[in-house]
Amino acid sequence: MKKESKKVKKGGIFWTPRIIVIVLALFLAIFSFDVFESCNSFLSCLLGLFMHNLPSIFLLVILAISWKHEFFGAIIFLSLGVLSLLGLIAILLFAKAPGILKLNPVLIILSIITLIVGFLFLKDKRRTK
Repeated sequence: MKKESKKVKKGGIFWTPRIIVIVLALFLAIFSFDVFESCNSFLSCLLGLFMHNLPSIFLLVILAISWKHEFFGAIIFLSLGVLSLLGLIAILLFAKAPGILKLNPVLIILSIITLIVGFLFLKDKRRTK
């Protein structure tokens, strides 16, 4: 007997969260270029570049795992989004310094993007069931 393979058409709901995470990792990697302003040696530049790119590397590792296991990606990205929003709310509520009350809108946007990516991975997982 011939095994019938279930091929699912990979449309926009498949590619959208993956492309968003790649663009997000590249966006975060842009901020690592400021390490070259304060380098003393090649080794310190290399170490600084690695440290500045840890968030991008972290996102790409999660994306690599989530590529086949959408439910894992949904859980991780939803958790990241919720935790980062809770952290921002905690800063607003419990900050004693007056200057810290001005939150950077980029942090809020990044939190919302991770929530959207998590929901898209969840929707993609439900679509392939």
